[in-house]
Amino acid sequence: MMQLAALVMMIAIPNWQGRVSPVFDVAGALLVVEIQGDTVLSRQSVVLPDDTLLRRAKRIKELSIDVLVCGALSWPLETALSSAGVEVISQSCGEVEEVLQAFISGELHEGAFLMPGCC
Repeated sequence: MMQLAALVMMIAIPNWQGRVSPVFDVAGALLVVEIQGDTVLSRQSVVLPDDTLLRRAKRIKELSIDVLVCGALSWPLETALSSAGVEVISQSCGEVEEVLQAFISGELHEGAFLMPGCC
């Protein structure tokens, strides 16, 4: 029986000094990773200009991001991203590479990557 190939996804994680940026609304850079199953196909760093929240959401959509893994973000920005079809996984923290690997392996929702004080 033939298996369907795993879907290709674009994942974005705001990066601040190697860690997930604590507040996405003011993050300056993103790690954008294209994955298929558990394989990284490509990765790039993208600078986010200081801009309005709606333009920030539009930029994420222009990058064809499927999933944004981030720390905190404002309700208006989360709503704009969700309306644009971007899945938002917020309240995440940790080293960007560890968070990426946890996402790929399906272990991101474990407590080790949850921002302190979040449930």
